[in-house]
Amino acid sequence: MSNPRKRAAEAAPDVQHDRKKKKKKSKSKARQDDEAIDLDLGVNTLFTRMDNQLLADYLAQKLTRFGGDLSSVEISDLTLSAGSIRDTATEWRRDRTLANLPAFLENFSGGREKLTEIPEDEGSPHTLIVTSAGLRAADICRTVREGKLASKGNPPAKLFAKHIKIEEQVTFLRTRKTGIGVGTPARLIELMEIRDLKLHNLQRVVVDASHVDKKKRGIMDMKDTLMPLARFLTRPEFRERYGDEEKPLALLFY
Repeated sequence: MSNPRKRAAEAAPDVQHDRKKKKKKSKSKARQDDEAIDLDLGVNTLFTRMDNQLLADYLAQKLTRFGGDLSSVEISDLTLSAGSIRDTATEWRRDRTLANLPAFLENFSGGREKLTEIPEDEGSPHTLIVTSAGLRAADICRTVREGKLASKGNPPAKLFAKHIKIEEQVTFLRTRKTGIGVGTPARLIELMEIRDLKLHNLQRVVVDASHVDKKKRGIMDMKDTLMPLARFLTRPEFRERYGDEEKPLALLFY
């Protein structure tokens, strides 16, 4: 009869070796991720190189990491297929900085003329840009105006919580025509659910994915922003239109 203690002792070196191997692999991946961060530009350069399949896998990995309190079915409901995401890596090689955002939008929307079109209805933008925080959203709104993608008659909609009450946003959406809306996931969901943010004119959703703060964190690097983002992107109103031939909705990661 074999000795359990002897078997455990013999197996111990293999277990320790596997643990060290996993730890080394984890450190190597962390080092690679860290090297992709350009703090001078304030961007994660990984997104410049990821096609739609890699982006779908990346999102799934983040959901597994941050969605530990969810069931496998709930995680599955928040994942996106590669076919839902527009591949921008092969078409756009420039740095994904704030200054280059207007040119990126023009490139993937058919030009400046299309982007500056004023919608027929109030509160029905053709483009939604979703980002991590109010201050970043305010910077994006400023860049959209400076890039001449908005005007007095067609201002960007500020759809984030920082210093702006939801009542003010409701009034804006009910009374103003706007082609581009910029907001945070939770506030965008709230405005969609009360039906003041209308989606019938929506043609594209742009995720401000590359931007990182001074702590090297982007919208997909924190549970507080990743989970609301995933819930926003996988809403039924969007899912049914990703890849749809009649009324397609483009999902772009910048």
